[in-house]
This record gives sequence, C-alpha cells and structure tokens, in this order.
Amino acid sequence: MKNLSFSKVMLWFGLIFLYAPMLILVIYSFNESKLVTVWGGFSPKWYGELFQDEQILNAVWTSLRIAFYSSTMAVIIGTMAAFVMTRFRRSWAKLTLSNMITAPLVMPEVITGLSLLLLFVQISETFGWPTERGMFTVWIAHSTFCAAYVAVVVSSRLRELDLSIEEAAMDLGATRLKTFFLITIPMIAPSLIAGWLLSFSLSLDDLVIASFTSGPGSTTLPMVVFSSVRLGVSPKINALATIIILAVSLVAFLSWYLARRAEKKAKAAME
Repeated sequence: MKNLSFSKVMLWFGLIFLYAPMLILVIYSFNESKLVTVWGGFSPKWYGELFQDEQILNAVWTSLRIAFYSSTMAVIIGTMAAFVMTRFRRSWAKLTLSNMITAPLVMPEVITGLSLLLLFVQISETFGWPTERGMFTVWIAHSTFCAAYVAVVVSSRLRELDLSIEEAAMDLGATRLKTFFLITIPMIAPSLIAGWLLSFSLSLDDLVIASFTSGPGSTTLPMVVFSSVRLGVSPKINALATIIILAVSLVAFLSWYLARRAEKKAKAAME
C-alpha cells in the first residue's frame, strides 16, 4: 500500500473508465442471445451473420473509400493552406485566410453540414451539377472540414523547420518546386502522415455531416450503425465494433513496434 500513490490510483481509474466499456462490448459480441443486455451463452454466430449482411458490408466499403479520398484531398489542401499560414508575410488577407481555415475546428457539425447541403442544392439549381447527392458530395464535405485539421498539424511542423536548409538548396541551383518536393516534403513527412491518419479517422467516424450531404446509395457505416441503434442494438453491431477495435489495436501496435525498432537502430548507429 505504501507504493500506491494518488497518481497511480487515478491512472488505473482512468484506464478502467476508458477501456472497461470496450471490454464488455467485446465479451457481448460473443453472446448467444439476441438481447445484448442478457447473456445467453458463448457463440461466435454474430460474426458469421455480420459478414452476410450486405448492407453493413457495403457501408463499410463506402466509408473506407470516402475516408481514403477525403484524407488524401485534405492533406493536399491543408498543406497548401499551412504554407500560406506560415510562409506568407503578415497581412489582413493572410489573417482572414487563417481564420477561415481554422473556423471548421470550432464550428458545430450541424451548422457545417447544413451549410454544405444548402451549397450543393444551390449549385445544382444554378449549374445543374451535381444532379444528386451521393459519395462525391460526401467526399467534398469531408475534405472541407478535414483540411482544417491537416492545416493545423502541418503548420505547427513548418514553424519548426530551419529555413536555411531550403535556402541552401536553392543557392545550389534547385528551383522552388524541386526544393519543396526533395527538401521540404521529407522534413514534414511525419506531420503529413499524422494529418492523413487524423483525417481518415474523422471521415470514417463522421455521422452528422454525412447525413446532410449523402444520398441514396452512399450510406456510410456510422449512418447504418445509428439507424440500427435507434431500432434496437443488434449483436452484429457489437461484432463489428470488436473487429474495428482489433484492427485499430493492430495498427497501433505495429506503429509502436516500427517506431521502437527505428529508435534502437538510431541509437546503435550513434554508438
């Protein structure tokens, strides 16, 4: 008991508070009963039914494609915005652009989704395109708000860069474009990867904005899960959540393993 400090107690309390619900969810994904709150015995049958549910499988594939396209576009837009925020001289135009870029970070998703819906409706009435809302409009919407997160992450890295390295490359004859791709991009690569992963997670998890901007045939996974929960939680949702938790855990463990191995190699090279 002497080694049991207040900080350790709070640490374990926090871990239990965060991960106990996930553990219960994983256990009940093997529940035989259709009632998710009543234990009816151990059975993996809901995993089999999950992989036979075409609606959920189609929603998963749609969400993954939208998340991939949105995160990629968000990295491109967010990186350009980060360069404007960090490299351009201070002016009212730069300040205005910076405020507009970071606005989606504090804007309620309901307002963002509704404004994008009105925008798509007005564009459709004016130009006749897009003719209907679907995966394309969801992609544009997700790219819009995810780019703000990428801009913040990348700009923080750009402020830490030593500009003399880029200046040295240009003094040696490299053009600005070549310097950007061969010098700047490798130096900010960790922030680009972090922004891409953050955007992918935000897009995959989004419900509100996708509900406003989606249409027939573009139902995402959060929308399917939310509609299923309103009618009563199905054990298939527990099985789906367990698979997602397992996939995220594997990616996190692999990232930690690769980072630790790289750190060991760096220490060995220094010795």
